[in-house]
Amino acid sequence: MTETYHPRRSVLYVPASNDKALAKIAQLSCDAVIIDLEDASSPADKIAARGKLAKIFADADRRCEMIVRINALSSEWGADDLLAAASCDPDGILLPKVDTPRDLLEAGDMLDDNFAPDSVKLWAMIETPKALLNIGAIAELGRDPASRLDCFVAGTNDLVKDTGVLATPDRRYLVPWLMQMVLAARAGGLDMLDGVANDFRDLDAFARECTEAAAMGFDGKTLIHPAQIEAANRAFVPTAQAVAEARAVKDAFSLAENAGKAVIALNGRMVERLHLTQAEKLLAKAAAIAA
Repeated sequence: MTETYHPRRSVLYVPASNDKALAKIAQLSCDAVIIDLEDASSPADKIAARGKLAKIFADADRRCEMIVRINALSSEWGADDLLAAASCDPDGILLPKVDTPRDLLEAGDMLDDNFAPDSVKLWAMIETPKALLNIGAIAELGRDPASRLDCFVAGTNDLVKDTGVLATPDRRYLVPWLMQMVLAARAGGLDMLDGVANDFRDLDAFARECTEAAAMGFDGKTLIHPAQIEAANRAFVPTAQAVAEARAVKDAFSLAENAGKAVIALNGRMVERLHLTQAEKLLAKAAAIAA
């Protein structure tokens, strides 16, 4: 692994306008926070919320990743949000209402034109029917470092609203779309975060949703309340058995007799180089979480 792995098990939305919530960020055990300029701010408050970004980042401990969700670039606030966010040197900027690759390319061009460092990545909300229809082409940008695309975030609430699909507790009607997102993210080499659970009081139901999301292949979950952090962190951490198996794969390929081999036998099963890549990523994730 040539890049530092950033676990994203628990990613908490924090309204830019909520001073009390912002003050607690340093004490939270989430892997990342998203400073929200979009849904968390009314139209009348959006400019004021944007104006707080510089102080938020100046005061931040930065012990976890810090992302800014801006308003859509097609809105009257989006372009100014993007430039204000970039000036704070965040770990990423989350773009809502991404419909096509062009939405990301335009944002990337703006960042390049304003000399934002390459470390400022782009995250994309997948929350519209059009995004799902174009998701393969959008994800393909993840293979081009110049695009800055680093992560997909499922916007399940907006998908429910825009499609009229029934939002059942088991999310049975959303699962096909969620799996489509995971598949596209993997094709593009991107992280994939599950959408929020709206009832933050029902932590048992939330824990089940996290477990199911981990089984579907998601890297983590977006959260709306600090009470959800512990369950998300627990659900998306590699198990001790998985870590042991990954270490065995890595150790086996490290043996002199296996140097250069594409396929080896390990404990009675065939293991390929692709399994080594998976093992290295899992071990990096476990190490990053432990640290």
